[in-house]
Amino acid sequence: MKIKKERFKKLDYVLAFPDGYKEGVRYPVLFDTHGAGGRGTDINALDTTVLIDRNPCRESFVIVMPQCYADTWFEIFEQLIEFCEHIYNMPFTDKSCFYCSGTSMGGYTAYQLMMSRPELFAAGLVCCGGGMYWNAGRLKKIPLRIFHGGKDDVVYPRESEIMAERINAWGGNATLKIYPELGHNCWDATFSDPDNYEFLLSNKKA
Repeated sequence: MKIKKERFKKLDYVLAFPDGYKEGVRYPVLFDTHGAGGRGTDINALDTTVLIDRNPCRESFVIVMPQCYADTWFEIFEQLIEFCEHIYNMPFTDKSCFYCSGTSMGGYTAYQLMMSRPELFAAGLVCCGGGMYWNAGRLKKIPLRIFHGGKDDVVYPRESEIMAERINAWGGNATLKIYPELGHNCWDATFSDPDNYEFLLSNKKA
């Protein structure tokens, strides 16, 4: 992949294009929000190993990874929404195939992004996160796969269970997978599984 490091106003981000990328062609886009370990102001320290370097389906997407320079994404959430909309409107974005993913702190953020702008997203993957379950009806039209480690003592698995329960109670399409032997890091298993990317690509907005 061709990897670029760019800045949108105060937000630094990694942008990865598939080999053979051609200007003027629109591609599926995966917009990812990282966990607390990725915070900082050095974009070179952002870990792209799992989602880009070892991604078995990386050539199917343009991958966008902004870096949180604050203590939490929620402190700069309006900037993140603005950036997300900016990427959605880029010439390389296939708007029918705009996807969201997030892990841990970024899992909470992914839920909130999709709740705030549900019209943008065709599907999503959320690892070891949680959300405002009382507002889960906002996610009912976005197919989701939710993942959690059964031995996670950083974000408890019940957070994911509640979100899946509430989304589906609203008539949504959320599938929950608990990895019984894993702790907090369930993202290595999730993002190394090609079936999860095939799930994303199987969902398109009309």
